[in-house]
Amino acid sequence: MTSAATPDPSRDKMFDVIFESKGVCVGKMRNEVTNTAHQPFQVSRMLATDEGPFQGGEDTSPTPLEFFLTGLVGCLMTQMRVFAKRMKVDMRDLEVTCRAHWEAHKGDIGPYEASPRGFDIGISMNSDASDDDVQALIEASKRACFVEATLAQANSVTHNLRLNAGEARPV
Repeated sequence: MTSAATPDPSRDKMFDVIFESKGVCVGKMRNEVTNTAHQPFQVSRMLATDEGPFQGGEDTSPTPLEFFLTGLVGCLMTQMRVFAKRMKVDMRDLEVTCRAHWEAHKGDIGPYEASPRGFDIGISMNSDASDDDVQALIEASKRACFVEATLAQANSVTHNLRLNAGEARPV
């Protein structure tokens, strides 16, 4: 299961990471989501999601969960590669795996509710560095991975609805 230390707010902030995403429905279950990064860099990219026939989709692109897991594994791998250079830790042949588990339970309102059960992340690599240096690299990378840090703590998620061109209101 993942874990990351809670950041210390008294530390000096180095930078913000700010994204905005906007999705539109374009098929049976296909969505096109434009992600715009505002800080610390600027870029805008469209990623499509779809579902397979199980959910009524046409399987034209990865599912949202596939992107989610790609983000988790890719973020940790990126941090490990960046930090290995900065921490002068020899690292070769990095491979990261993740076994994610959710359960769907009968919902109080909708057909079902998602219930996350956990994420088991495996790291395999070759290195001539000491075990302590490799452990420090992994710990630093876990703490720097924005996706893993998000999963490792309670978060505030708010929703607003703008219905029939009316005023947006919390839901």
